[in-house]
Parts: sequence; C-alpha cells; structure tokens
Amino acid sequence: MKQAILTVKENVCIAKNVYKMILTGDLSGITASGQFVNIQLDGHFLRRPISVCDYTENSLTIIYKVVGKGTELMSNYTAGKELDVLTGLGNGYNIDVSGERPLLIGGGVGVPPLYNLCKKLIAQGKKPTVIIGFNTAEEVFYEKEYASIGAPVFVTTVDGSYGIKGFVTDAFERAGNYTYTYCCGPEPMLKAVYAKSVTSGEYSFEERMGCGFGACMGCSCKTKYGNKRICKDGPVLVKEEIIW
Repeated sequence: MKQAILTVKENVCIAKNVYKMILTGDLSGITASGQFVNIQLDGHFLRRPISVCDYTENSLTIIYKVVGKGTELMSNYTAGKELDVLTGLGNGYNIDVSGERPLLIGGGVGVPPLYNLCKKLIAQGKKPTVIIGFNTAEEVFYEKEYASIGAPVFVTTVDGSYGIKGFVTDAFERAGNYTYTYCCGPEPMLKAVYAKSVTSGEYSFEERMGCGFGACMGCSCKTKYGNKRICKDGPVLVKEEIIW
C-alpha cells in the first residue's frame, strides 16, 4: 500500500451513470492487474474503494458507477482536483497461470478490472477472449477498448437490447475453448460462472470495506483455507478455495 496525492486529469460519463476518471501522480504502489485504490472524498469519513482499470507509473484510469452520495460527489470532480488516494491495495490476478486461451468475464463495474489484465496477457503472447455483461444497451461500455487491443469481445444484455440476449454464461459457447477463467462482477454472476466454467480460475469479489487494507476485519469471508479479508487477502480468490 502507498498513499499518494493524485490529480484529476479527466472525468467523463461513458455510459448510464458510469464515469471514467484519469488520475496522474505517483502510481508506483500499483503492482498487479485487479488491485484497487481507496479514495478520500470531501466530507466523507470512509474512503471509496475503486478497482484499477488501467495504469502506468504516473497515470491511473478508474471507472465507477454513481450509486450513492460518495460516487455522485466524485462525478462532479473536474480537472485539477487533488485527491488523497491509497494505491496498490489487494492481491490482484496471477497472469502466470492463464494458459494459452484465457477467458475473461466481467459484469457491470466488474468489466474495468479485467482491462489491464487483458493487455498484459496479450503482451505475453496469450489469446484472451472477453465476455462483458450488462442489463441494457445504455449501460454498455469498453467493448471498443477491449477490441482495440486485439481481444475478441462478446457483449450480453439481460433485456437483449444489445449483443447476445441473456447473461454472461450465455456467451460461453460462442467464446470457444478456454484454458482458464478470470472473472469480476456481482456475486450472483460469479456463482453462475463458477458453476458453468470447466477450468480453474480466479474470481474478484465485491465487498463493503471499512479501512481497505486489512485492519478492521469488516470484509472477512470464509474460504476452504480459513477466513480471508477481501481487501487484503483478496479481492481475488482462486476457484478451488471459494465457499458459497
């Protein structure tokens, strides 16, 4: 974990209630795809944990959905705003176990954490396929971004207004054979992917967090290997250790 003062470079709406924010500053604390940051907001006691979408040593892209007063406040921040941010939180994904044809599955705001992972897998010569799921067409985002880095992308919407009608699991057959799964999204989606997938994989969990770095124990969950803190021992858990 590393604390840094980051500056907002860009903050734009990219889909219904979904914003992309680019921050600049010292991002050396981030070491793995799938980690998250914890942002201090004006007038709020608890920081807001937001997954890393993409990063370099001095630039961070996050994507968040406006769901409450904190994220609503974030959506009004403009270029030049300085934020106190804890970076490099969580364990992130292990890219060394993917095999040749990993399958990346994201739902809603679980779509962004897989983007940097996808870039790294392609850089290693792997051939990832991406499935991203939403409720309706107006919520779809980052399809073009995944396609632009060379990944086949399948989009599902629950109401059928865009792409494949149904859930992310309804696109598995079109995605073809795969060697490993990386997944991020709401728990019902994670459960469905867990039941559908035929390989091992890694699942990134969303959980309410107090501190974000393992001190308060507020996000503990049971696994086959004992209790783990989602913020510090996760948010990524391996399929074989998960207890539903």
